[in-house]
Amino acid sequence: MNCISTRGAALPVSFVEAMLGGLAPDGGLYVPETWPQVSGAEIAGFAGRPYHVVAASILQRFTEPELSAEVITSLCEQAYGAFDHPAVTPLVQIGSGSFLLELFHGPSLAFKDLAMQLIAGLYDHLLTARGRVATIVCATSGDTGGAAVEAFRGHGSIRLVALFPAGRISEVQRRFMTTTEEPNIRAVAVDGDFDDCQSILKALFQDEAFVRAVDLAGVNSINLARIVAQSAYFFAAAAALGSPERKVAFAIPTGNFGDAYSAYAAARMGLPVEQVIVATNANDIVARALENGRYERGPSLSTQSPAMDIQVASNFERLWFECCGRDAEQTVSAFRAFAADGAVDIPSATHAAMRRWFHAAAIDEDHTTAQMLAVFGESELVIDPHTAVALAAARTIGNVGSTAPTVILSTAHPAKFPEAVRAALGLEPPLPPRVRRLRGLPESFDRLPADVDAVKAYVRAWAS
Repeated sequence: MNCISTRGAALPVSFVEAMLGGLAPDGGLYVPETWPQVSGAEIAGFAGRPYHVVAASILQRFTEPELSAEVITSLCEQAYGAFDHPAVTPLVQIGSGSFLLELFHGPSLAFKDLAMQLIAGLYDHLLTARGRVATIVCATSGDTGGAAVEAFRGHGSIRLVALFPAGRISEVQRRFMTTTEEPNIRAVAVDGDFDDCQSILKALFQDEAFVRAVDLAGVNSINLARIVAQSAYFFAAAAALGSPERKVAFAIPTGNFGDAYSAYAAARMGLPVEQVIVATNANDIVARALENGRYERGPSLSTQSPAMDIQVASNFERLWFECCGRDAEQTVSAFRAFAADGAVDIPSATHAAMRRWFHAAAIDEDHTTAQMLAVFGESELVIDPHTAVALAAARTIGNVGSTAPTVILSTAHPAKFPEAVRAALGLEPPLPPRVRRLRGLPESFDRLPADVDAVKAYVRAWAS
């Protein structure tokens, strides 16, 4: 499996090298040179199988022959053995043709665990074999950092720095990063928003001397391995609902567009997807782009669904590249213009191709709260605000003229957002033991300005 950059100036690399490298050296994002295919018979065969078997089947298409099927199967089994639910990603029916896909049964109670636990095992296997100690810097809007800390803590082959926007994530999200005592973990509060953290991360990867000096790697959804690992749960859910004989629609809360692009990746690999409903909160850059054809940054707003408080959706570049016929020249021109001006118009043919796959809706705060209350009244289920955004979008857009079931991605446990739950329902969310444990632990983190050079100096000092 070779991987190429969306910007066309980097040489093709293997999937393993793309994973270890993170961002392409030309500033682009890696995508497969060709999408591997999963047959209808194979999809049908996923029904009733353990989740790690499905994940291994998908991942092997990208890692062979660099990693054997036996190694991948073992790593997948280890990764998902730590989850609290035997199904790993259970489906819960909430209405006629509507299902929640619970993705929060991992160590940090968020969907990011599905990829991060697997990637940690892959990194450790590869780096140990090569005698390397790599430095991972991740930018988080709340959940990526906690998932990375839970996945990489104690790994001698990795130094992890988690950058989070100071004061803009929930206390539980923060404590997943700041309460570990493992010496290979550092948490850093950045005086800015998530887009500042993400901009810093991308700048680090484009400094080749810095990358070499600290052996820099990444686990944000700019890393193709995150996309591949996440695509597995779309296959598992669809197979459980009768795919490939029956198409399935997905409703996905989005910030950086990684999960939504993972659904697209599954479709490109052969999963019969009816439509993908992209749900944003008030930070609606993706919803506006898909609806009106203009990708334009707005002000970064703080909401009750902070993991979606993003105004630069990195994975949108991957979708643009695919939908313009893999025209790297158009892609690099568009995203250079966006970086300079904060806005770019999507060519009509490219926009039409996007609309064949995606529909979008932006959900405001009142609508989010109302959806949490409605679900509790209908089924006594407590959902988090990110799930509420996705469910509200699914009910707003609907699946007109289709009998395909709609799967709403429930991306975080409500215990991570107790303030939002209290405001909507007037009660405390159920507290898993993992959250109760965090409350009694002291926190430790550093603080830096939203400045690339300050972060470089910090990371260099630690890695030296």
